[in-house]
Amino acid sequence: MKNQLKTVTVAALAILFTGSAIAEEMEKLELELPKPLFAGTPKQIRTRNLEKPGTPPPEIMVPKGTVNIAEGKEVTSSDDFPVIGELEYITDGDKDGADGSYVELGPGVQWVQIDLGEVKTIYAVALWHYHAQARAYRDVIIQVSDDAEFVEGVTTIFNNDHDNSAGLGVGKGKEYIETYKGKLVDAKGIKGQYIRLYSNGSTGSDMNHYIEVEVFGK
Repeated sequence: MKNQLKTVTVAALAILFTGSAIAEEMEKLELELPKPLFAGTPKQIRTRNLEKPGTPPPEIMVPKGTVNIAEGKEVTSSDDFPVIGELEYITDGDKDGADGSYVELGPGVQWVQIDLGEVKTIYAVALWHYHAQARAYRDVIIQVSDDAEFVEGVTTIFNNDHDNSAGLGVGKGKEYIETYKGKLVDAKGIKGQYIRLYSNGSTGSDMNHYIEVEVFGK
């Protein structure tokens, strides 16, 4: 009986130690930000569902060694012929908002999709739309799936479509003013191979713009 208790105690301590070790290996995710690009006085943004300007990004804890697994990965889109730029810009590591750094898609609801190559554990997604001018993009929705067609197994990790104008359901997120800091979203360790990001124009234009998307995971 004593030997059994000793074995159980040792096993329990091993589990406790393992859990503590895992917790100690977590670290705060820090983004590498581009330079601010606002020029002049930002015009007033008129929208019904706007996040308070200056709201800090979430503090997201990720396992040590977590990296941007989207860099250099293939990007497809609902718009086969971008008006400006190339889809590969979205995962090329360049977050600058100047000409030559962004891709412009047509008006209306559009999406871009990143193929991670295989199912990964995803802890966070960071997104940069055009940020050289203050504007809020409409119907920003981020979904994760292991189905390239996004028919089955779809999980929405962010949605600020307050009136279902994109047809993907009403979201609880807030619209936000685009800045060099981008938008950081907690993916909570979801598993998936594909990331799809929607938008529906902005307060500055009917067109859709993407500069960079980073996906942090393993």
